[in-house]
Amino acid sequence: MYEIDSLSDEQLAGQRLMVGFRGKVLDDDLRFMIREMHVGGLILFKRNVSDPSQVSELCQPAQACAVESGNPPLMITIDQEGGPVARLGPPFTVFPGNRAIGAARSEAAAKEFGTITARELKGVGITMNLAPVLDVAPHGLNSVMADRVFGEDPELVAHLGKAVIETLQNNGIAAAAKHFPGIGRTTADSHVDLPYLDVERHVLDSTDLVPFRAAIGCGVEAVMLSHVVYKDIDPAWPASLSTAIARDLLRETMGFKGITMTDDLDMGAIDKHFDVETTVRRISHAEIDIALICHDRLKMEKTYRAVLKAVRESEDARRKATTSVRRILNMKRKYPSTFYRDESAVSRQA
Repeated sequence: MYEIDSLSDEQLAGQRLMVGFRGKVLDDDLRFMIREMHVGGLILFKRNVSDPSQVSELCQPAQACAVESGNPPLMITIDQEGGPVARLGPPFTVFPGNRAIGAARSEAAAKEFGTITARELKGVGITMNLAPVLDVAPHGLNSVMADRVFGEDPELVAHLGKAVIETLQNNGIAAAAKHFPGIGRTTADSHVDLPYLDVERHVLDSTDLVPFRAAIGCGVEAVMLSHVVYKDIDPAWPASLSTAIARDLLRETMGFKGITMTDDLDMGAIDKHFDVETTVRRISHAEIDIALICHDRLKMEKTYRAVLKAVRESEDARRKATTSVRRILNMKRKYPSTFYRDESAVSRQA
């Protein structure tokens, strides 16, 4: 398997990008992102999916392209939460989602979702599910997450989220808890613009952060950071760009050792307020591992170039990039693609 010392500057930069793409096959655009931008991860949407055979025939050549071009294997991800956010429809199993599981207070349903979803994802070459949602939506609030959460009780959300995480990961699929430190209280949609949440830290501690503590406690592999400004913690930056939240709170205070990633940087909350250079600088400063960019190809290229420039010009940026990519490679070892189980198939001479 790849060792961190064998990676070039270009690979150090690219491994920190997780990108979306438009087609259902390995085309020239996707080859360019894998070979020339050295991207570490892909995210699939409905636009990339028709049936299980097609998904396999997309993931397998993409993995081969990465390895044959001298890069580490890809982390291939998807949002398969169940309910309203499920990128894979029939003949993949369709689940009613977190709201139904929470209403039934059913650990068995959470485990069934995790078991079947992991089997189906792994079978087509996907290695990570961007789930579960661990947001808590207070009763009576018109939460933007109302139809995607387990409920309003932090302990219930923690219990069911933990069941999903453990079941996914025990069956070979990395889980990503989202959207830290919790967006259940927000009514504005960060897809459109930047929400501000004016709630005291001690309130978050006793509610919104409860499920994330449980997730960290059971070894969740990744945490996705929200595009929300939490005024009492960091009034200047959204969580996805915040050192106070991503590093100080999540890593130092709560003890998370896994992968951190932004929500989609194409969303209005970021795109309308921050240029690429600022975003990259903040991600590096906050020691966030992965920048997620789902749609804008030009932004992907700009972000890659900005990360590469920082790696080449700043020893601090290089050190942080090396730490992040080491975590990313470790996850890829733990959750290998179905198509590349053999260590020798993804190794090369240093």
